[in-house]
Amino acid sequence: MESVRAFIAIELPGSVKSALSQLQDNLKRSEHASVKWVDTGSIHLTLKFLGNIATETIPELTKVLSEAARGITPFHLELGEMGVFPNLRAPRVVWVGLRGETATLSVLQENIESALIPLGFPPENRAFSPHLTLGRVREKASPGERRSLGQAVASSKVASMEPFPVDSLSLMRSTLTREGAVYSRLYSVALREAEQEQ
Repeated sequence: MESVRAFIAIELPGSVKSALSQLQDNLKRSEHASVKWVDTGSIHLTLKFLGNIATETIPELTKVLSEAARGITPFHLELGEMGVFPNLRAPRVVWVGLRGETATLSVLQENIESALIPLGFPPENRAFSPHLTLGRVREKASPGERRSLGQAVASSKVASMEPFPVDSLSLMRSTLTREGAVYSRLYSVALREAEQEQ
């Protein structure tokens, strides 16, 4: 039985990826060799990681996604503050938060979680925290390197830019390679404007 590694995500427009690339470049100037930076061309907002799924379940998953998106009209998000997990003294992940119509985003994510339970996907234990991962700190990084990175992130500013529209969600395939994960879209669901009453 063939399977694919899959997740559900919101894909980002080129303007947002360019802004994220600029943020990475600013941090790279601080010479943090202990960080493995994410390829900004592949950055996306993950709504649900599915793991390995059988290819024959894809049609059922796409149907569930369409149901989860029903009633959600297109909305807007924008880049928020930069931060790290778990804290600035010992960062492991560098990220950029999102703001804007995050209440709609949360409803969409909750719809997806609920719709997937009957298919055997358990809900997440932790609360949904929308963020875009810029880089991950390597295990061998020293405490000093981690603190230095935390200071660089704390002093970084995210340039303001126009909110970007979210008008679809995607079922994505993740193919693991030596160079890292390669993502491709398996299916896309459009968010539709509410029907006008006659």
